[in-house]
Amino acid sequence: MPRGEAVHYRERALQLGVPESAVLLEPRATNTGENIEFTKAVLAEAGVNVSSVLLVSKPYEERRSYGMMRKLWPEVEVVCASTPMGLDEYADSIGDARMVIDMIVGALQRVLVFPKLGLAVEQDVPDTVVAAFERLCIEGFTSRLMPADVAARPGT
Repeated sequence: MPRGEAVHYRERALQLGVPESAVLLEPRATNTGENIEFTKAVLAEAGVNVSSVLLVSKPYEERRSYGMMRKLWPEVEVVCASTPMGLDEYADSIGDARMVIDMIVGALQRVLVFPKLGLAVEQDVPDTVVAAFERLCIEGFTSRLMPADVAARPGT
């Protein structure tokens, strides 16, 4: 999406019949935290009172996104959604199963690390999931991990 996700998704909404007057655009965000903060500002500027948010993300990003929303916009109710599909179907849709597992491992690292960095709320992660994460890291599924110096830096 060379013009950015916001522009792409706005165009798609308009194609699906959403009236242009019902779509606000926030094109500056480069990460989820910025997306949340900038969107809050756009909505406030437009006079939109927000009590709940439907957060649509990739299936493996729901928990990270939820944790960040709870931290950065705690006053709203958050519901997360993604296209319902199993791992095999998702990997097939991407075309690279190894990359999908790398992305899942990276997303889980952020669920574990972001609360310590002040970027998300703490979430319960079962020990079996943490153990699977550690095994996958040992097996080399590490291309989407945050660098150790960043992951250890409080307040980043």
